[in-house]
Amino acid sequence: MRLRMKIKIKPEKGFGKIEVEISEELWKAIERISEKYNKPPEKILQIIFRGEFKEPSEEYNSLKEEINVLEKKVWELEKRWAPLRYKAYGLSEDNKILAIELSGLMAENFQLKRFLRKKVKPDFELRKLISYYIQ
Repeated sequence: MRLRMKIKIKPEKGFGKIEVEISEELWKAIERISEKYNKPPEKILQIIFRGEFKEPSEEYNSLKEEINVLEKKVWELEKRWAPLRYKAYGLSEDNKILAIELSGLMAENFQLKRFLRKKVKPDFELRKLISYYIQ
């Protein structure tokens, strides 16, 4: 265990002071807590040394229970949603295949009309629709 630093704590009044050696691991944990709660590490150390921790209230436990109930509802909805999402994916892939086939048939039809010297009229709206399903 390597030492990261020595901390000197001086009282607001009087001459007594305390020196504490903090390991590198502990200092990293304090820095993580500091970043998480957006407080300076010195403030985190004060809270630790003074024991100013907030105890969870009864409301905390009721909120935790409510969260568990909501999580169960979410999982129930996910169970219903997953098969629908899978079917939708299958349909979108089918649409993509059909769009590719339709594009090929349109190109073939275009070439046949040119071969027969018939009037060729491109259908831009259908091409837009095909490109939508291909992507």
